[in-house]
Parts: sequence; structure tokens; C-alpha cells
Amino acid sequence: MKTGILFDLDGTLLDTLEDLKDGVNHALRAFGYPEHTLQEVRAMVGNGARMLIARAVPEGAEVEPVLACFQEYYQGHCRIKTKPYDGIERTMELLGREYPLAIVSNKPDGAVKKLCAEYFPGIYAQGEQPGCPRKPAPDMLNIAMEKIGVDRCIYVGDSEVDVLTARNAAVPCLSVTWGFRDRKELEEQGADRFCDCPQALPYALDEIRKKEGWSSRGQ
Repeated sequence: MKTGILFDLDGTLLDTLEDLKDGVNHALRAFGYPEHTLQEVRAMVGNGARMLIARAVPEGAEVEPVLACFQEYYQGHCRIKTKPYDGIERTMELLGREYPLAIVSNKPDGAVKKLCAEYFPGIYAQGEQPGCPRKPAPDMLNIAMEKIGVDRCIYVGDSEVDVLTARNAAVPCLSVTWGFRDRKELEEQGADRFCDCPQALPYALDEIRKKEGWSSRGQ
């Protein structure tokens, strides 16, 4: 059997929080609603754009117009302050020599493809699309595994949504601690395998592979 490594995007590979905050606050300003701090937006992300805006608008406010404003702005401004976490591009290059890789995100598909084409060219990337349930449903992971031709995978993410996604897909989860949730929050959601820096990802993945009894990288 062939093993792939699947990654979440925001908070795992890219620090997108500043651009997300700016997009949310742009949309809120357009409708005269109060804006949010970086830490407030950090707690809102993880379940897709609609849920982000639903959490950001005042109680009782209509979500769809604000969501449309956010999506239009963010599509054109998703690369202003966004950057890869230190060491992640080199680590992805090294992992790509050993494993098939894919990126799956609840972020809108257009923004996912734009960002991944810039920072992780050649890696299959999928965002939220009509007709495909977003994470924590397992559908995105199942589609990505089929697209990259693997029978099993390890899923790498930074949030409680990722822990639950891996559980729903019945695959091992590796939780990173440099993203949008801290270790305590992840442990409270059942995470039990951690990585504390991008450079350590190959070793952490090897440990999971050995624990699962998978004989060699990429196999």
C-alpha cells in the first residue's frame, strides 16, 4: 500500500491570519459592524469562510451579504501579509521526495489554489467547493488520496477541526503547535501526536509510520 501526507493550509503551512483579519474587518466596516482583533479572528477560523463570517458579524445580522463582500475582497488580497511558516517550504520539498503530498483546506478553493500555486507549486491542492462537504467531514481527504494515488495517509493540521477530520477519515493525525491553536486546546480535543517545528515534521511522520507498522516512506 502507498502512503501519502495530507496537509491543512491555514495555520499549518501558511500564516494567513493577518490577511484573514483584514478581510473580515473590511467586510464588517462595509456594513457598519464592529471590527475584531487578531486574537478574536484566530478563535473564529477553521470551519470555512461562511462560519468565519457568521462568527464575526453581530448576533442577528444577515451573513450572506457580508460573506460575499469578504470573499470578493479576500480573493484579491489573500497574499498581502500571508507567508509560509519558517522552514516549511524546505520541509515540504524534502517530504515531496519521499511521499505523495496534498493540501486540503476549508478556505475557498480559488484562494487555496492561488496561494498553493505560489508557495507549493506542483502539489495537489483543494479548497471548499460546492458539492463537497468541508472538513471535518472526511470527503476532502478521500478525494485527495484518490487524486494523488495513495491508499492511506497521515493528516497534518493545527486545529480541533483537523483532529476530528482525521478521526472521521480513520487516518492518523499529526497536530502542529505553531498554528492557530495551542497544545492545550488540541489535547482537549483528543490530539495525541504533536510536532513543534516544521523542521521536525519528517521525524514526527516517521514515528507515526513506524507505530502504524507501515514499512517504509511512501509505501
